[in-house]
Amino acid sequence: MNNGDDYTGVSDELEDKYRYQISEAIQNEAERLVSERNDPIETSRLLSLSLLELFESEDKSLVPALMARLGPVRAALEGHGGALVVSRGEIEVRSDGNRALSLVIDLDGACVSCGAAPGTLKGIQDDLLHDDEVCKVRFASSMLDWFDEIQRDFVLKFGGVTFV
Repeated sequence: MNNGDDYTGVSDELEDKYRYQISEAIQNEAERLVSERNDPIETSRLLSLSLLELFESEDKSLVPALMARLGPVRAALEGHGGALVVSRGEIEVRSDGNRALSLVIDLDGACVSCGAAPGTLKGIQDDLLHDDEVCKVRFASSMLDWFDEIQRDFVLKFGGVTFV
């Protein structure tokens, strides 16, 4: 005898399997696009740099170093002519005594008017927070002016990011 729970379990398994396959395909395509557009030696160099030192010295490599730390969202940003802009930042001392960056990010280029911007913002935030030298990522509230009322309400309610 088959009940609804059996169907639900199979359906959930299938969803998970497709989700994994799609996620893997997106990751592979993003890596391919990023490697085509960027010199791997330069990317490796940027990844080896300290974000704290770049920030403190006001080095122009800060934004490229941040971009190098992005995952699949980097392919979307670069592919659509967008870029990160560090509006402001500060160094905070964590409870463990280590220092980390608190950043306010803005976007530039085609990303300014993109309907996918809420997902892009979340991807940027999540990727940068994986770096030990970044403790907080927020976004410039002026970005909210890009969106119509529905988009603005959506990104504020469901975007999972903070605007300041």
